[in-house]
Amino acid sequence: MKILLVDDEALARQRLLRLLARLRPDAVLLEASSGEEALALLVREQPALLLLDIRMPGIDGMEVAARLDTLAQPPAVIFCTAYEEHALEALRHQAVAYLLKPVREAELARALTVAGRVNRVQLEALDGGMPVGRTQVSSNGHRGIEALSIAEVRCFIAEQKYVLAVAPQRELLLQEALKDLESELVDDFVRVHRNTLVALNHVRRLRRAADGSWFVELDGIDQSPQVSRRHLAGVKLRLQQR
Repeated sequence: MKILLVDDEALARQRLLRLLARLRPDAVLLEASSGEEALALLVREQPALLLLDIRMPGIDGMEVAARLDTLAQPPAVIFCTAYEEHALEALRHQAVAYLLKPVREAELARALTVAGRVNRVQLEALDGGMPVGRTQVSSNGHRGIEALSIAEVRCFIAEQKYVLAVAPQRELLLQEALKDLESELVDDFVRVHRNTLVALNHVRRLRRAADGSWFVELDGIDQSPQVSRRHLAGVKLRLQQR
């Protein structure tokens, strides 16, 4: 797999390259310091994934993204930027993630997982195959094994060593890690906070409180999980992509 990183700031580029090397040690990592250089590498190397800064001299990141449709096999796109206000424009270019600098390793890992899913779905579509995902979660409690359909779950909330699956009139305590659930259910759930995943199809709306904090309202349950500032742009992007 080839990954192209585009950023005009050398220090930011080197930091992301180190993270990518840890997270995807088998990938071929390419780098460009300008939009012009990126366009040439896109044609010559045909990377599967593009990590793209937005504000650059000359051809900026949005202009690069706008030209991807001219490629026979356009890459999945992850925007990495210091600015929140470009999230909706990123949506128009079908970005799979929108990360705020300084990019954290855990956030990049999640974005790479989403990008990998996008690429696999594209390949399966070309082959005529249909991806099969997980359909339920289960817990072995004092009443025996209890199962809950993923379709019923509104959110997963990490609580110490456990994860609480919340559905209308029902909750189930799981002995699973939130990051593992996120990896398996990345197409249908989005992380809104370090300890919370919510089901995209059950989001009624994002609500901004008087103090400026954000919450997500879900159908069928009273809980309205808080959306952290770091995750807000990415959450808005995923909701627009529904």
